[in-house]
Amino acid sequence: MTTPDQTAVVAEPTPATGPVPPAGLVADIVVDVGAFTVQVSLTVTPGEVTCVLGPNGAGKTTLLRALAGLAPITSGRIVLDGDVLDDPAAGVFRPAHHRPVGVVFQDYLLFPHLSARDNVAFGLRARERTGRRRARQLADGWLDRFGLADHADRRPGQLSGGQAQRVALARALAPAPRLLLLDEPLAALDVATRSDVRAHLARTLAASPTPVLLVTHDPLDAMILADRIVILEAGRIVQEGPAAEVARRPRTRYVARLVGLNLYAGTANGDLVTLDGGGQLHIPADSPPPGPGTAVLVAIRPTAVALYPDQPPQGSPRNVLAGPVETLEPFGDRVRVSIASEPPIHADITAAALADLRLAPGTPVWATIKATDLTVYPAQDA
Repeated sequence: MTTPDQTAVVAEPTPATGPVPPAGLVADIVVDVGAFTVQVSLTVTPGEVTCVLGPNGAGKTTLLRALAGLAPITSGRIVLDGDVLDDPAAGVFRPAHHRPVGVVFQDYLLFPHLSARDNVAFGLRARERTGRRRARQLADGWLDRFGLADHADRRPGQLSGGQAQRVALARALAPAPRLLLLDEPLAALDVATRSDVRAHLARTLAASPTPVLLVTHDPLDAMILADRIVILEAGRIVQEGPAAEVARRPRTRYVARLVGLNLYAGTANGDLVTLDGGGQLHIPADSPPPGPGTAVLVAIRPTAVALYPDQPPQGSPRNVLAGPVETLEPFGDRVRVSIASEPPIHADITAAALADLRLAPGTPVWATIKATDLTVYPAQDA
């Protein structure tokens, strides 16, 4: 395997009559880190923002480091605009400082001894070999674009978190990278600043032709900033697609928790689903029925779950669950009630409803869900 300091010389491409290499990022890679393996195949087209979400330890940072050239891959290829950046089988590894890739880290990594202007100019001088005076002129233009013209002479320690984030983004974009990698770019900001900076970032990325790969833990960042979402768990992609589709049809419990849905796996027979973890749910009879014995997923919005302190009256929805309250947690402007029924379920209710029901951990409660409020879809992609 080629090591980072054994950079192979890549010959200039020769004209060919074959298919034109796709623009943007094409990565089909395996990265071994000790006993942990990341195996990912993804593309990011010009102007597209792809967000990678996943729990801690899923391999998000490993993926980002490999794309940035901070660590070599074990096998596979990384290709950017038809240019091979990493291919162990061919002896090719282009280190980070030779890749046309911009990176914004979670803590920004601005040079503390340089002004905002010189931080932005640094990338232009290092990568584009732009003269000092011209680099500083271009940096001033970028700072003005990011609303920081009046802060050009300030050092990072004199900037707010939001201002430092914008300087880091300007520094990454100034050399016109062919790929932009964002590693938790809003994580270090307070809640008040985060909303404003997120909106500014959304406008900036929407106006840029650069393909962007964004790594985050925050589903709101993903829903607002991303054109496409990739879910990474245990080093593998378990789901990908437009944000609305991922939110509507989660395929793992992690994704369901992320978007705030109850999710169950089971086997459908007619209008009844027998759940893998125990219990049954009635599904809409007038919806296209899955074939007998079909493995399905059932998603239920917590706001669709109605709670009763006593057994519901006759004529209630066909799905009735009962069990003690496990936990009560604030969830936005509501309270999330977790119930140890079969299957376990979460319900979101108002604070007023919580007071009326007199709920507390251990309180028995009944939950009802209309069959029409269940979303049912095949457990495997077609």
